[in-house]
Amino acid sequence: MKILVIEDNVELLKDIKNFLEDQGNICEIASDYQSALMKAVIFPYDILVVDIMLPDGTGLDIIKEVKKENIDVGIIIISAKNAVGDKVNGLEIGADDYLTKPFYLAELNARIKALYRRKAYKGSKEIIFNEIKIRPENHEIFVNDRLMSLTKKEFDIIHFFVANRNRLLTKEAIAEHLWGDHIEMADSFNFIYTHLANLRKKITKFGGKDYIKSIYSVGYKFSD
Repeated sequence: MKILVIEDNVELLKDIKNFLEDQGNICEIASDYQSALMKAVIFPYDILVVDIMLPDGTGLDIIKEVKKENIDVGIIIISAKNAVGDKVNGLEIGADDYLTKPFYLAELNARIKALYRRKAYKGSKEIIFNEIKIRPENHEIFVNDRLMSLTKKEFDIIHFFVANRNRLLTKEAIAEHLWGDHIEMADSFNFIYTHLANLRKKITKFGGKDYIKSIYSVGYKFSD
C-alpha cells in the first residue's frame, strides 16, 4: 500500500512511518496543512491517515478538499480529541474510520489493512483475477495455484496492477507507487520496463496470460 500520514507531532510521525514501512508499505509524511494538502490532491495514495489539529489548518479541511476532487482513497482520522461531535463530523464529511490518541501502532496498522480490504477487495483477504490470486498480507501471488517467487518490487507492481485492473496507469503513477518520495532520485523509468519484463516472463512460465497492455507513450493497463 501507499500511505500518506498527516501528523504535526514529529516523534509520532516518525514512529508511524517506520512501523508502516516495516510492514512493507510505502509511507509518505506531511506535518503541516499546506504540504499535506498538496500531496493528498496531487499524488495517488491508497490510504490517508489524517490528524485533525495541524499548525496551519485542520485535517477536516483536507478531507473536504479530497472529497471535492473526487479522489478515491481510504481515510482514517487520528486525533487526541475524543468528543462525539468530532467523530461524527469527520465521518460525515467522508472519513472511513476514527482512531483516538493514544493508540497502539499495531491497531492503526490493523485498521489500515481492514479499510484497504474493504475498498480494494470488498472485504476479502485475497484478490482473484482469472488464474492469478494475490494474498497481500502474506505477500504471496499464485498463478494457476502455483506460488510464484517475486522480488518485493515485482510483488508491489503486480499487486498495483491487479488492484487497479482495467484502469490506465501512467508510468509516473507506477513509479510514484513503487518509490514514493524517493522517485525524484530516479533519472528515468527504465526500472519499470525491467520489472515488467521479469513479471511477464515469470507469469507466462507458470502458464498465465500476459494481461499487461502497453499504451504507447502513456503507460499501461492490466486487462483481459
